[in-house]
Amino acid sequence: MNMGLFAFKLPDIGEGVVEGEVVEWMVSVGDSVKEDDPILSVMTDKATVEIPSPVDGVVKSLVGEPGTILAVGQVCIEFTTEGDGNNQSAEPEEEKVEKVAEPAPEPVKEKAPEPAPAPVVAAAPVAKPTRVAGARALASPAVRQRAREAGIDLASVDGSGPAGRITQLDLDNWKQAGSPVAAAGPSRVAKSGVTEVPVIGLRRKISESMTESYTTIPHFSYFEQVDVTELEKLRQHLNSNRDEGQPKLSYLPFIMQALVKALGDNPVCNAHFDDDAGKVYRHEAVHLGIATQTDRGLYVPVVKHVEAQDVWQSASEMIRVSSAARDGTAGLDELSGSTFTITSLGRMGGLGATPIINKPEVGILGVHNASEQPVVIDGRIEVRRIMRLSSSWDHRVVDGWDGAMLVQSLKSYLENPATIFM
Repeated sequence: MNMGLFAFKLPDIGEGVVEGEVVEWMVSVGDSVKEDDPILSVMTDKATVEIPSPVDGVVKSLVGEPGTILAVGQVCIEFTTEGDGNNQSAEPEEEKVEKVAEPAPEPVKEKAPEPAPAPVVAAAPVAKPTRVAGARALASPAVRQRAREAGIDLASVDGSGPAGRITQLDLDNWKQAGSPVAAAGPSRVAKSGVTEVPVIGLRRKISESMTESYTTIPHFSYFEQVDVTELEKLRQHLNSNRDEGQPKLSYLPFIMQALVKALGDNPVCNAHFDDDAGKVYRHEAVHLGIATQTDRGLYVPVVKHVEAQDVWQSASEMIRVSSAARDGTAGLDELSGSTFTITSLGRMGGLGATPIINKPEVGILGVHNASEQPVVIDGRIEVRRIMRLSSSWDHRVVDGWDGAMLVQSLKSYLENPATIFM
């Protein structure tokens, strides 16, 4: 049977993207793959993209370890396939025994200057690697979700897939065997180990973004507490009488709707600041970023045109984009374009925080949990439901008065929820 070599180049991932960072290889040298099987996860400046296999074949070589930057158009993986392939013919197996493996061709460099690929891995079949202690378990979003729902720690599951990837069958086998339980409890011993964790992929992007925001924006923060007793009554009433198909309302959709009103009252806060041009762009549209924690790190999916939505639409759209961010299906448009960001600390509670602004925006709102607390009203003590808010502002654009006015305006709408809809 005639065998050929198929060299696959990193495809054009999106408009304006010229390079991507290797986040995770989902295959190893020697693995057999089918067309459209996921082979590589790549991060760009805007999103993480999963690259599928273009052909049926056997993995011959890989280019780049996690953290390596690859240029669009650069060869990133080679397959041995039936037929002629798209490169030189592969050598018959009996001839490979007698010959020393030739180095792979130099990576193509089309758009990004001087990419630094890791050495091409030799084409000899190798055993699937076992997971290194402390390394993050490899698993698809569906497997991770099932593990979360079942309370399974993926670090305790042995993966049978490529590169030790955990499959649905592995979860079934783990559940049948039962989780390991120590009979006498852990022994107390001195520890001296150090785990080296490369700062790559999304974590590197977060690091760079937070560093740029915090070092270039003079932040000031403002805190307030809000009596949401009446809002809670409205929320409970609407949830009890919602139509089939309408989502259950949390506090966030109400806060989103109140922000539309408050930002309209204080337009300086719904803006972008262009450092290089020295211009502030105030937006009429309210595109709210919703900071969302995922298994892969922090994402900020965006609910577009909240000003054109009702509370039910805001809730549905927030659930949709947040779920897409968590399961890795959010597109570039859903992860960009926000004019203001909300970060909900929700269940974590806390008395206050100093959230970092999502540059180039000029403000961010932190929402803490609501709890019943004693409050003095007209000289008497009442139990009221209190929520704390934390906010941060770009002091180059937003004066202390402006930031405080925005929060006070938001407070007024939330404490008198009927006014949100007037």
